[in-house]
Amino acid sequence: MKHDFTRREFIQTLMAGLAMAPNLSLFQSSNNGVIPTRLMGKTGERISMIGFGGWDLGFIDEKLAIEMIHRGVDQGITFIDNAWEYNRGRSEEVVGKAIKTGNLRDKVFLMSKVCARDYEGAKHHLEDGLRRLQTDCIDLVMLHSIQYDGDRERVFDPENGAVKALINARNEGKLRYIGFSGHRDPQIHLNMLDMPFEWDAVLMPLNIMDAHFNSFQKRVLPVLLDREIAPLGMKSLVGRFNRISERVDVSAELCRRYSMSLPVSTLVCGWQNMDEMQLCIDIARDFEPLTESKIEELLASSKNPAADGVAELYKDSSSGYGCSYHSRVLREQQG
Repeated sequence: MKHDFTRREFIQTLMAGLAMAPNLSLFQSSNNGVIPTRLMGKTGERISMIGFGGWDLGFIDEKLAIEMIHRGVDQGITFIDNAWEYNRGRSEEVVGKAIKTGNLRDKVFLMSKVCARDYEGAKHHLEDGLRRLQTDCIDLVMLHSIQYDGDRERVFDPENGAVKALINARNEGKLRYIGFSGHRDPQIHLNMLDMPFEWDAVLMPLNIMDAHFNSFQKRVLPVLLDREIAPLGMKSLVGRFNRISERVDVSAELCRRYSMSLPVSTLVCGWQNMDEMQLCIDIARDFEPLTESKIEELLASSKNPAADGVAELYKDSSSGYGCSYHSRVLREQQG
């Protein structure tokens, strides 16, 4: 039976997770002016505590995106997110160009995601990603946006599932680690975690609003920490900051700090200009987790505004929020 956390119980659970972080080498202070790294679960990899969100890199001007990647990596960002569908492949292509022109492959940890649920589709998406990113191996490949009815059964089909394609690709040296992402419902994440498979990382929304509605923070994060699966955070501003700022008197910087204070391996951030990126870099350089009293204050102020879930549009199955590839394929499958 699902346990309904009181705010006090939740904060105690959160602080217990933070207390575990030093023992897991999750938090690392910066003493040289660069961005600290955190442990990526049981893989032993260390990645920057903030990372580039791939969608935005393909949405903004290409020259600016490449310059941002070069400057960000120079300051210690090592993690770069992506997905096959982002901006019809342009996001992967831009990152590939930035890596090539900056000779960055040995300095970055690349993640991308395949959208297809079937074997051949996932294989095709991975091959596209390798070509666009101009690399022979992607560090972490995820199943993108696991949120639809039947997704788990499709990806784990023993003959024709996407998981089989990723395992084969890992055996061939085309990827190193396997994970999945999603933002609709924590129960879907838990269903995936129930499968007899060794996940390396899981990507999910983690923000001050999530704590109060259908919460990944309450339900999924503790499971990942217990199993030493790397938790990766996203949507610290719920996609668009105005969805928070119209409801809660809080700054974007404080929202970022809250999500960074969670025991996550990295926080994927979408930046569309240098100033947005630099703000997060500056936060990370001298980062200290928020105090228990500050966390309690933030959660108290966001409790009522977040209770109906409206701010987190991606959790509403009727909103149409999600992967355009999945929407098209599902329509075809359903006739």
